[in-house]
Amino acid sequence: MGTRIGWTNLPGDVRAAVEDVLGDRVVEAVSQPGGFSPGTADRVRTASGRRAFVKAVSPAQNADSVRLHRAEARNTAALPAYAPTPRLLGVHDDGEWVALVLSDVDGRHPTTPWHADELAAVLRTLEELATALTPNPVPHAPTATAQFATQLDGWRRIAAEPPADLSPWTRAHLDELCAVADLGIAALDDGDTLCHLDLRADNLLVDATGRVTVVDWPHAAVGPAWLDTAMLLVNVELHGGHDVEALLRRSALTVDVDPDSLTGFYAGAAGYLTDAARRPPPPGIPTVRAFQRAQAEALLPWLARRLA
Repeated sequence: MGTRIGWTNLPGDVRAAVEDVLGDRVVEAVSQPGGFSPGTADRVRTASGRRAFVKAVSPAQNADSVRLHRAEARNTAALPAYAPTPRLLGVHDDGEWVALVLSDVDGRHPTTPWHADELAAVLRTLEELATALTPNPVPHAPTATAQFATQLDGWRRIAAEPPADLSPWTRAHLDELCAVADLGIAALDDGDTLCHLDLRADNLLVDATGRVTVVDWPHAAVGPAWLDTAMLLVNVELHGGHDVEALLRRSALTVDVDPDSLTGFYAGAAGYLTDAARRPPPPGIPTVRAFQRAQAEALLPWLARRLA
């Protein structure tokens, strides 16, 4: 995943602001794996034993990450307490550094390649989450269409400037991919569920009892209830070992969805990933393009089978 700074790299006044939120001195900070933000991602413990999760970033690491931290703070603060998500304990924002203090989740990321029992627990949690977040409880959330409109049209950018390493199948089907992706964008208008929009193993935590918590909410938007499950299955396909078509048929959220809508979404996602992967990496996040390319390479054969 990405490279990141740690708790001790934060300016003293930022650490002090976090301690003010917690009401005590931080005596231990353990950096957490996963994700792409170059900022901190630390589970901390105070002198009195209180635990929390702290993430902080400044433009010196990556300017877009600052924007995402602010969005995550707004979104997490508005999530209902009954949803399987972390609670926002406090925010420090001095115009340069943004630090989020969140409730600690004593869990780990699901094992990948995905274990069947953990995958089943996550899919059940996404059903519960869709119920908890319908109708949308976050008034300021944008629509999924607005979030994705400039991303899911990646095939048109590729068609205008095809890379030399584009696969023969993809090159031969560019017109079809553009048209099918348009159906996927249109399908995002149907629904009033607050969706996470970035579901993969490293944005999920499983505790010792098997309870699943969905973390990292900067991209939250309003869309169809099936969207997060459809997105998660891209991660499942990436790691292999499961029949994703069977999972689509078994999930209560996707079983009755128009197959053309799902195919259109996957076409748009594949176009976005293929287009993004050919660009220079953003500052401070050197590994994200390789991850996008790997997702595209996993998704395209699945998409070809659906189109056939």
